[in-house]
Amino acid sequence: MNSWESFKVAWAGIVGNKMRSFLTMLGVIIGVASVIILVSIAQGTTESIKADIENMGSNVITIMTQGGSARLTLDDVAKLEESMTTAVAVVPSTTGTVTLKYGTNTYETTLEGTTQDYPSLRNHDIAYGSFFDEKDVDSRRRVVVLGKTVAEELFGRENALGETIKVNGQNYTVIGVLDEKGAVMNTDRDDIIYMPITSAQRLLGSTQVRTVNIQAESKEVNALAVNEIRSFFEQRFNNPDAARIFSQDDLLASADSMGATLTLMLGAIAGVALIVGGIGIMNIMLVSVTERTREIGIRKAIGATKKDILGQFLVESIILSISGGIVGLFAGVGGTLLISKVADWPAVFSPVSFVVAFGFAAFVGLFFGVYPAYKAASLDPIEALRYE
Repeated sequence: MNSWESFKVAWAGIVGNKMRSFLTMLGVIIGVASVIILVSIAQGTTESIKADIENMGSNVITIMTQGGSARLTLDDVAKLEESMTTAVAVVPSTTGTVTLKYGTNTYETTLEGTTQDYPSLRNHDIAYGSFFDEKDVDSRRRVVVLGKTVAEELFGRENALGETIKVNGQNYTVIGVLDEKGAVMNTDRDDIIYMPITSAQRLLGSTQVRTVNIQAESKEVNALAVNEIRSFFEQRFNNPDAARIFSQDDLLASADSMGATLTLMLGAIAGVALIVGGIGIMNIMLVSVTERTREIGIRKAIGATKKDILGQFLVESIILSISGGIVGLFAGVGGTLLISKVADWPAVFSPVSFVVAFGFAAFVGLFFGVYPAYKAASLDPIEALRYE
């Protein structure tokens, strides 16, 4: 019996038990769909995190002194800037929690004191008004720029420009409101206010600079810039590791690593469903062999070889798994789009996940169909004909 005849016989067996065949395929359908959905959401989440990191500025290197042995001042930051040959901008900042008041509205938020170069370094545009300038920093001017969330909490839909608010009980003038940046990992980047770092240090009662963001000339010189920073800390504090230094490349690499781990973990969990589906195929095929024992005996009696019987049941198992795989691919795409829309989760379809899921489904059908097919092919024709 040739391959086409094996296919026709196998197909007749599947069509003859439609409901049982569908329930058999259901395990494979769920398994393949689960792989597509979970992997797509994992990769979409990874890409979203990477986009957020890149949106925070390009070629940015961050120095964090909090908890380290270095205590930077603005003079130290100025000397660092002078020592670097690869930096486009050096932006110090200090942060704290403050209470704002406007009229009867009171709101607690984060204060970040920084310099005039912050918007260009962080790719953060002004919605209206302006950011403070170098003169404001030098003169410790009492001005603030509001994040979108803060502006809405204090002023609602009113224009905040030129209004006076109290920050920890002291008066400051609003000179601008920033464009919306959105949330990253459940942190609202618009729930913040900015003021000149000199004004913030006076308000918070500290001259220490907690963080320094440095924008390198290009991605290619990031490593050189880090070396220059370490050299400065070696000379200034006699310790190149006096502060934590990490670049945007480090964050992107970490995001890639976490994304790969998450994708592998979720893919493995979904793969278990495929294995369960394969076990279901084997179980149904064994039942089928038992039910069709007399049929097998008759076919052997009229000349069907062991190879013919083996091929018939093996093809039937593969058809079930491949059909389930095809339906599972469509179900996975539909399910991903639905979940992404309803739950507002990012999703990215990967051709590799499609190939792996479908290929694994076909392998499952082949692997779990071998034993039932072998059992059918090994039946003694005389005993099979006697089977009731």
